[in-house]
Amino acid sequence: MLKIYHVPGTRSLRVIWLCEELGLDYEAITVDFSTEWRMRPEWLAMNPVGKVPVMTDGDLKLFESGAMVQYILGHYGNGRLEPVHNTRDHALFLQWCWFAEATFARPLGEIVNHRRALDEAHQSEVAISEMQDRAWLCVKAVDEALASCDYLVANEFTAADIMTGYSIFLVTRFVPRELPTHIGAYWERISARPAWQRALAQ
Repeated sequence: MLKIYHVPGTRSLRVIWLCEELGLDYEAITVDFSTEWRMRPEWLAMNPVGKVPVMTDGDLKLFESGAMVQYILGHYGNGRLEPVHNTRDHALFLQWCWFAEATFARPLGEIVNHRRALDEAHQSEVAISEMQDRAWLCVKAVDEALASCDYLVANEFTAADIMTGYSIFLVTRFVPRELPTHIGAYWERISARPAWQRALAQ
C-alpha cells in the first residue's frame, strides 16, 4: 500500500487528491511540521531537506510531490488522468505539471518560508508583495489558458489540474486578491470535486 507522510495544507495534498481521484488504497500519515521534528536524523533519513511529503511504496521512497504524481500515474493510473504518451496533449500536460510547481508554487512557497523563518517584526512586506506579484503573473497565465476551455489539457480533467489546483489553493490563502473570471470558475469547479474535498479533510 502507498504510504503518504503529510501535513495538512502542504504539497502532500496533490498526492492524496490523485489517489482519491483514482480510487487507490493508501495510508495518510500525519507528521509534525515543527522545525525541531523535521530536522531530526530520523526524518532527514526520509527527506534529506526536512520537508514533506514523503511517499513509500514497498521499498521505494520518494520526496518530491510531482515525482509522486507521475509515479502513481505510471504504476496505478492505467491511462487515467493523463493524455496518451508521446502526443501533443501529453507534452502540454507535462508543461502544466512542471509549471504548477517550478514556476507557480515557487513564489507562494517563499511567502510561507519568509513568514515561518522570521518573526512579524522582521518580515518584509516588500518581499512578500513581490512574491505575490510573481504568483499573480502565473494566475493570469492560467486564466488566459482557460479562456476557451474548462480544463488545462484536452478540455478534460487530468493530473495537470491537480498539480495546478494545489497552487491555486495556495493563492487563495496567501494572495489577498479576487481570482480573475476564468480561473475563478475553474477553481470553483475543481475544488467542488469530491476527491478534493476528501483530500482536504485528511
